[in-house]
Amino acid sequence: MENYFSDRDKRNTMLLRELRSTLPSFCNDFFVGISTRTSVLTRLGYARDLNIFFDYLVEQGVIDSPTGKDITLRQLDGVTSGDIEAYLEYLSLYTYKGREYTNDNKAKLRKLSAVRALFKYLYNKDKLDENVASKVLSPKIAEHEIIRLENKEMADFLANVESGAALSTGNQQAYHRHTALRDTAIVSLLLGTGIRVSECVGLNIDDVDWDNNKFTVTRKGGNRTVLYLPDDVTEALQNYLAERLAIAAPTDALFLSLQQKRINVRTVQVLVKKYASGAVPTKHITPHKLRSTFGTNLYRETKDIYIVAEVLGHQDVNTTKKHYAAISEDIKQNAAKTVHLKPKENVSEN
Repeated sequence: MENYFSDRDKRNTMLLRELRSTLPSFCNDFFVGISTRTSVLTRLGYARDLNIFFDYLVEQGVIDSPTGKDITLRQLDGVTSGDIEAYLEYLSLYTYKGREYTNDNKAKLRKLSAVRALFKYLYNKDKLDENVASKVLSPKIAEHEIIRLENKEMADFLANVESGAALSTGNQQAYHRHTALRDTAIVSLLLGTGIRVSECVGLNIDDVDWDNNKFTVTRKGGNRTVLYLPDDVTEALQNYLAERLAIAAPTDALFLSLQQKRINVRTVQVLVKKYASGAVPTKHITPHKLRSTFGTNLYRETKDIYIVAEVLGHQDVNTTKKHYAAISEDIKQNAAKTVHLKPKENVSEN
């Protein structure tokens, strides 16, 4: 059976090997050393970000070396915390391989994480005299309002997915005639279960237990978890299933593109944006916003942050608290009503 996640990891492993060949030789030990504690996606991100860091050290004259690949451990040991701070400032606007890039503080923090991980590993292995990266302060990340769909917006959004009435062009409406059942099933699944878009596109037909209204999803890190389907989601999936089973596609994927291949993450992102722009024009809705909507609704119903964390697949409940613990205005209003500065008057019975 085709496995989207194992196939993705194989592709990323090959990409990682290519990138490692462009990095200094001491990075090989680093990637081997962290392989049991990190995913392939994480290591691939580290490799890309470290390439930018080493390019900076050479291009800006911090290290005298022909290329980033030729940097030695002794040269790296001469890098200071001030050099890394200057690197973070440089990331605001820079050119890499002929292209211009900008980074906000969130992107800078991600790139700093790669540098920190490398310095920490080499220092712990006694290959550096000092871990200067640990002295660099993290960029301040501004808290953004969590965008989600309210009940009426959710109903309007789903209605547009089903009917295509609010689609802006004739081409979109023509395309919709071929994808209405699939798109309704995808959006219903995202809104009704809160799974990530990568988890959605990775589903195979056999991952769904149609008799018991449940399905098995592959989480980050490869863990498999059973989640349950609300009745509305089950109905949308079953409406699509007959159409899907009629297609003799060369894949076990549940959701197919019009080319009869497994649908990809980018396609789902585009279709969510397409339907939302017509139904909810005042909000920038993405698949992750649908996940936030589900988390909001689940928290309102259960008022239990640990249940929300488990269903959403958060490894750390603090992640859930950060995003969902303070989101519900009605819960906060109800909490205020329970606080009394004066004793409530007793009401005598007649």
